[in-house]
Parts: sequence; C-alpha cells; structure tokens
Amino acid sequence: MRKVIVTLSVIFSVTAWGQKKNTKTNNLVLYTYQTFNCENKGYFDPGKYKKEEIDGVNKLLYQFSSGLFDSHTVFKLSDLDDVRKNKDIYLQNLEKQYQEKKKELYGIQVINLPEWKKLHQETIQTFENEYQLKKEDLTAYSDPASLKNSKYYTACKEYIDAVSSPDKQKMYTVWKTFVEAKSKDNADPKLVMDKFKSQFSDPRKDDYALIQLIGFGFYNCANGSFRPDPNDEGALYEKFDKVFVKLKQDCDEP
Repeated sequence: MRKVIVTLSVIFSVTAWGQKKNTKTNNLVLYTYQTFNCENKGYFDPGKYKKEEIDGVNKLLYQFSSGLFDSHTVFKLSDLDDVRKNKDIYLQNLEKQYQEKKKELYGIQVINLPEWKKLHQETIQTFENEYQLKKEDLTAYSDPASLKNSKYYTACKEYIDAVSSPDKQKMYTVWKTFVEAKSKDNADPKLVMDKFKSQFSDPRKDDYALIQLIGFGFYNCANGSFRPDPNDEGALYEKFDKVFVKLKQDCDEP
C-alpha cells in the first residue's frame, strides 16, 4: 500500500492548482527525485534556483551520504583469509572507486546558501576520511603494525597499540576487555563470553583477536571520529523539500 503526501510551501491566490495560474506559477519547473521510501515530484522557481544546484544537493543528501566504497567486512576467519589473499586487488578497486567518485563529488554545484556549502565541504571531508579508513583497514589485517601510522592513531590508540604490540598478552587483555564490554549490551552475555573462551582456546586465536580489535574496535572508533552529527540530517532533508514551491510525495507505507 502506498500513500500520497502533498506539501504546499506557499499559499496560492488562485482557485486550484489545475486551473488557470498566474505567470509566476506557470514558470515553475518540475523536478523528480527518489528518497528513501518516496517518489517525489517537486516544482521549483527557476528564478531562485538552478536545476544543477538542486541536483548537487540531492546527490549530497541521498547519493554521497553512505556506502561510497565496496565493503569487505571481516566477521569470520574465512573473511579474514579472503581479505589477506585479495588485499592488493581490493586496494586497487578501492583506488579506482575513489578516483571516480572524487571527480564527481568535488565538481558538484550546490545551492548558494551556507547550509548547502557546509554540507558539501563536510561530505568531501567524510569521503576522504572513509577512503583512508577503508585503505588502512584492508592493509591492517595483513600488517597490523601499519596502523601505527594511522590517521586515526590518536583517537583509537588503545586498539592500535594492542594489535601492533609484540607483546601478545597485551592484545589478549584488550581483546577480553572489548568482548566483556560488548557482552553487557547483548541479550545473552554468557553466550558472548562463551564464544570468546572458545576462540581464545583456538589455534588461530590471534586472528580472532584481530577480527574483533581491527574490524570492530578500531574501525568503529575511527569511523565514529569523523562522521557528522546524525541529528542534523533530518533538518537538512526538510530544508531540501522546502526548495520546492509545491511537492507531491508518493511514499511506501512503513
């Protein structure tokens, strides 16, 4: 089931949208775009905005907001083995994606207002940081000591020192502390700790430690250090919708 939402940003003095309109209304331009669960038809004033600028803001909000690069998340030993085996290929693909998306992102035009200029700069910064993090993450599974040169060393020192230390006991201690903290947020803490004990007794316990401390500890720490405040996103989506004098949204029911 779908529902239709119609938003009016101004009050028209004419009798109805479909009837005779004044000159200003006649000049409105249709702009269609897809959001998370809605198909949108907006009408904007070309005297105030250019289509290329609206396109740019649209891309920042919906195209460049997440998932910019291929993900090679390591959850289990087979994932770890795959990343180590194909590291060079994955790094080459990452570089290719980076160069292609960088050209598009840096060339985007946005509406000439402070909030959209700020969004553009923040998106560029997040893009650069995400690229660097992906590169460091792929490399670290084969060479944990490489994280000593990480851009995120200051923010995530505990995890980096643990996986790069020649003292394995230090890594094991940080690993156990990390899992214990995670278990407290789990519906079944005992299950989490039992899994840790099993992995700690496994011949590949060092690899299990890297999966937790690099793939989750370091990655989540670094990722959280450069992400914009998610509470600001809702206001930006609302501001974008208000660019349009008239907006019709055809949305999927939640």
